[in-house]
Amino acid sequence: MIGTLLVANRGEIACRVFRTCRALGIATVAVYSDADADALHVREADTAVRLPGSAPADTYLRGDLIVKAAQAAGADAVHPGYGFLSENADFARAVTDAGLRWIGPPPEAIEAMASKPRAKELMGIAPLSGVTEADLPVLVKAAAGGGGRGMRVVRELADLDRELAAAAAEAASAFGDGEVFVEPYVEGGRHVEVQLLADTHGTVWPLGTRDCSLQRRHQKVIEEAPAPGLGPALVESLYEQAVRAARATGYVGAGTVEFLVGPDGRAQFLEMNTRLQVEHPVTEAVFGIDLVALQLRVAEGFALDPEPPAPHGHAVEARLYAEDPAHGFAPQTGTLHRFSVSGVRVDTGCADGDTIGVHYDPMLAKAVAHAPTRAEALRRLAGALERAEVHGPVTNRDFLVRSLRHPEFVAARLDTGFYDRHLGELTSHTPDPRAPLAAALADAHGRSPRFGGFRNLHSQDQVKHYRAEPDGTEHEVRYRHTRTGPEAEGVRVLAAGPELVVLEVAGVRRQFRVARYASSGQVYVNGAAYTALPRFPDATATQAPGSLLAPMPGTVVRLAEGLAEGAAVTAGQPLLWLEAMKMEHRVTAPASGTLTALHAAPGRQVEVGALLAVVVPESAQEESS
Repeated sequence: MIGTLLVANRGEIACRVFRTCRALGIATVAVYSDADADALHVREADTAVRLPGSAPADTYLRGDLIVKAAQAAGADAVHPGYGFLSENADFARAVTDAGLRWIGPPPEAIEAMASKPRAKELMGIAPLSGVTEADLPVLVKAAAGGGGRGMRVVRELADLDRELAAAAAEAASAFGDGEVFVEPYVEGGRHVEVQLLADTHGTVWPLGTRDCSLQRRHQKVIEEAPAPGLGPALVESLYEQAVRAARATGYVGAGTVEFLVGPDGRAQFLEMNTRLQVEHPVTEAVFGIDLVALQLRVAEGFALDPEPPAPHGHAVEARLYAEDPAHGFAPQTGTLHRFSVSGVRVDTGCADGDTIGVHYDPMLAKAVAHAPTRAEALRRLAGALERAEVHGPVTNRDFLVRSLRHPEFVAARLDTGFYDRHLGELTSHTPDPRAPLAAALADAHGRSPRFGGFRNLHSQDQVKHYRAEPDGTEHEVRYRHTRTGPEAEGVRVLAAGPELVVLEVAGVRRQFRVARYASSGQVYVNGAAYTALPRFPDATATQAPGSLLAPMPGTVVRLAEGLAEGAAVTAGQPLLWLEAMKMEHRVTAPASGTLTALHAAPGRQVEVGALLAVVVPESAQEESS
């Protein structure tokens, strides 16, 4: 029996496993890096062991240190979570060789599916070789790893060699394995998967389907179960292939088999994830089960029932990230002042006051809604996210709400190109024009107890400026004091306090809930973020035209081949690549011209706003001459 369990991971998955362990009476052990010393998963564990350093390669990817931590803490078993070492057969062997129980499939099953090309061969799928024009478009993928790293869509044969090299470099950096392969790219395809659970007695449960088609950068954003619109014959075929993959590898525990379903209804096997998936909660909600608890019971030798429980209703999950969808989904960092989502299930590794750093994935939480119908589940999740308080770094919250309410998604017209078609409309929005006024009234009330004071002389207009985040739009606000309280043109002020402002516009009464954070100058009005601007802006805070600034804190991983000061560059040409939060971000030339300064170098760590390079546009050169 398992008395004490160590989770070889961090964040929301560690907290998720700890929650199940508490319900089962199992003691818990966390491992943590220096960057995670005060993280929520550390605070929730019964015992915690430090892994010196902050980089994943020095901490959560050090299987030897994790095994030693388990032994030092007296753990009986190790749960790998997902990511990091969760699909590493050598780590699984090291755990069992140390006399610990491994909560996952046998190392041989992990190895069998670890390489995507070899997994396809196991499933009877011949690899694509000798690509010709007739094969296009194709998808270049990393043989090891996942999460969209080392993945490229190639539509022109002339681009293939360059994209193969770029994908191999990214895969080597991310997974320590630069092997890549090519497979057909299915236009208009859906990403559909089957959840499996297998015991040591030969029983394999196919636990329904999930649709994970809404993806950015080949990484999932919204998932749901069951996958809508699949015919019974197709579902049975997916079940049969998934079970066959499990039996072919002697699989034990939880796993997922992924497919790409084309517009013609034909399914193409993609890969098998030999671990728990991020999106597992939607399956749990529909089947009324706890997959982590079942993982533990299977590892202890318990037999599953011959058939899985019957599914009920529909579940949808949205991944809440600290990222800016309007600017290439760039990861964001900073203090998470307030984090509260109510009315739905929330799996998170964050809490109020936590610092979102640069070392790990920018996902803050998963929000999951379950309801009798798909329409109700979508509505419930969108409403919960819209009302959520997520104050601090820029997030994709509004992007998720708009996605969940988009007519095409509501109608279940799903494919992996959804965001390619709709990114512009999903990242642009018009906030309530009265929100900056509410911010100003709340700020003035919060700073002065005599906010409503009246003088016989006509009150001079009070003027304040706010910048909307993250789009940068500036708003000027004017109001004045009167005998009856504050007034603003076209608005009747019914109430004004530091946390609540009530305005009436054209006979319609609206409430504005306000939260202010003096340390950052940020103010949130009904969830929309603004920054209070100084009365007199800093005239020196300007950059030379053509300056390329780091869009996020991170590490320069490489420069374009042959890049040097004095080189001629063209608009959109990749100049360098930054790595932050497990993602690579390409920095391109903003215009055609000359690279007059290059401050970036491979391995250099930069803060957001750091000057990377300067490109003087051709137009500026012509004017100076």
